[in-house]
Amino acid sequence: VLTYFQATLGIFAFIGIAIVLSEQRRLPRWRLVAGGLGLQFAFALLVFRFEAVQVVLQAINQIVQAITAAVETGTSFVFGYLGGDPANVAYPFELSDGGATVILAFRILPLILFVTAFSAVLWHLRILPALVRGFSLVLRRSLGVGGAVGVSAAANIFMGMVESPALIRPCLRSLTRSELFIVMTCGMATVAGSVLVLYSVVLQDVLDNALGHVLTASVISAPAAIMLAAIMVPESATSNADEVEMRSSYQSVMDAITKGTGDGLRLMLNVAAMLIVLVALVALINGLLALLPAVGGQDISLQAVFGWLFAPLVWLMGIPWSEAPLAGSLMGTKTVLNELLAYLALADLPAGALGERSTVILTYALCGFANFGSLGIMIAGLRHVPRTRRRNRRTRHENTGVGHPGHMHDRSDRRHSRLIPDQSRASALASRVSLNSLPSYHSGQLDSFASRLPISKYSNTSSAAPVRSQSGSYSSPGA
Repeated sequence: VLTYFQATLGIFAFIGIAIVLSEQRRLPRWRLVAGGLGLQFAFALLVFRFEAVQVVLQAINQIVQAITAAVETGTSFVFGYLGGDPANVAYPFELSDGGATVILAFRILPLILFVTAFSAVLWHLRILPALVRGFSLVLRRSLGVGGAVGVSAAANIFMGMVESPALIRPCLRSLTRSELFIVMTCGMATVAGSVLVLYSVVLQDVLDNALGHVLTASVISAPAAIMLAAIMVPESATSNADEVEMRSSYQSVMDAITKGTGDGLRLMLNVAAMLIVLVALVALINGLLALLPAVGGQDISLQAVFGWLFAPLVWLMGIPWSEAPLAGSLMGTKTVLNELLAYLALADLPAGALGERSTVILTYALCGFANFGSLGIMIAGLRHVPRTRRRNRRTRHENTGVGHPGHMHDRSDRRHSRLIPDQSRASALASRVSLNSLPSYHSGQLDSFASRLPISKYSNTSSAAPVRSQSGSYSSPGA
């Protein structure tokens, strides 16, 4: 009973935190909360209480194992025994610990390469778009979001946080502020299909049906993200972005394989580089913190600090307080660094450090791109959206003649036009061009430039050349 009370308290606590941080501190719409929580409970019940769904997930697990074996064949061909399991590849020396042969760069990261290329093929064959449309329809009907937001949120279950908004790129400029925040939040709350298999392989020794849990975590995070984002930035305008057409950019299956492999290579190298840098930063920070006095007989480390900060939050998730500091350190690692490092740390914990229930809860809690590095990637990927919005605001200001820095120049143009009513726009431009900033121009060059302007076609007066004053500036003879 206490466990259920703790979990229920956590649900209301997290919704309350969203309300406190909201731009409009008021109770959310009941349909939003009911839809967000209802979808999560419904999908979790569907996955773990229906035998047919569990059979499907077991079949998917077998497919993952087949993919892992196929990737191992490729890595063994390229990297030799370094890319294969000792059970399948002959090593040139005797092994005392088979687990020591699992080299991340040669055995684990190549999964990203293959899955990315395979996802491109599924997209070209219209299999992934059909799944995205199905999830989008469910989100639209239950949570009342627009078509573009529904497509982006559903695509986040299978694609990355930058690739999913790219599906609705033509609609991004029509999204309201609340909808744009939902798109960004869904990208941070889920993980891409290209790393789902990777995470399940990392956790397969500490969690039964690891792929089913990771996939479920990514799916139920979408409605939760929509609910919390809509609470924090409530809708205050009407969106025009409704329908989205998903097209394949690949010309053929081979084109999808080629381009998907290139995308996977960039992603794999980026993940490897980020791991090297982040692990080095953690080691450096821990070395500096070790210079401080020990607390409770233990040296201060980054993981310990995260454990203290995140312990109350993981307790609200349902983890016992005795395990909260350790679970909090994993949540801190995921938030400040990334989820892959947190999953690797979870898999390396000693047996019995966390209970089975706590391991499952952390699997769901860690499943998301919400960290500072991913935030920078998302901002970089969506940087054209603010530019478009600024362009739209600038256009509106130009139509009204006020509110942007250039309207002073507009008034100067109008004042100059009143002084020279018979000159055309081209003549006015020639007479008031910023000649003071071009001291290298000679009067003969400027006279030649003004004489080439087609003023005579539009003016009833003669096109006199600008006259240079003693101060060195140019002005029109009529001014």
